[in-house]
Amino acid sequence: MARAALNWTLSDLAKASGVHRNTISNFETEKYAGSPEALAAIRAALEAAGVLFVAENGEGPGVRLRKECSPKMG
Repeated sequence: MARAALNWTLSDLAKASGVHRNTISNFETEKYAGSPEALAAIRAALEAAGVLFVAENGEGPGVRLRKECSPKMG
């Protein structure tokens, strides 16, 4: 959901995070849980791009973008 909010491709996220695109795809499709290091790198890249991770609040966890965010990679 975070990657979609940024309108990023798998390749965009792979480039920003330093994590192989196949690893990201396998994580997104729940084929692989992801190593703690890969997940931290993915989260850091998404947060740097403006994604805010919203904690469980009775409705479930989610994401949103910071208002000043300019999400499309150039």
